[in-house]
Amino acid sequence: QVQLIHYNHELYTNVTEAAKSPNGLVVVSIFIKVSDSSNPFLNRMLNRDTITRITYKNDAYLLQGLNIEELYPETSSFITYDGSMTIPPCYETASWIIMNKPVYITRMQMHSLRLLSQNQPSQIFLSMSDNFRPVQHLNNRCIRTNINFSLQGKDCPNNRAQKLQYRVNEWLLK
Repeated sequence: QVQLIHYNHELYTNVTEAAKSPNGLVVVSIFIKVSDSSNPFLNRMLNRDTITRITYKNDAYLLQGLNIEELYPETSSFITYDGSMTIPPCYETASWIIMNKPVYITRMQMHSLRLLSQNQPSQIFLSMSDNFRPVQHLNNRCIRTNINFSLQGKDCPNNRAQKLQYRVNEWLLK
């Protein structure tokens, strides 16, 4: 999963201040799926020359000419809700936008991501992989979407008498 964390720089001096304020952050969540092909944006970010320069926490490398629009999947459909951050102290100040389709990376690129460390070089290696927060209860949150359920296709018949539900794709659980 890629999380793009945004805040209004006209209202807050930094992301830390915004995270402590109601509705201070917007987080765009894009799921990643391993495939034979790769997203153009991630292709540039995850090439060997780049990834070897940013192995540890606070490593930085300036990539010129990136277009953030290339990171987004080919969909304008999303789910949104007001919730919390995924890192402690998990402030309940984030508006989440979850894209309805994943972006793709190769197995080699996923391997490169798993070699990134959450720590400094002088500390014990702690991989960036498997650093997720458990699924949280809905807690009466309102889930909204722009997905048009009235569109009918052979794989998705339109039957308004049915209760609308979401089911997590199998690949998200792995």
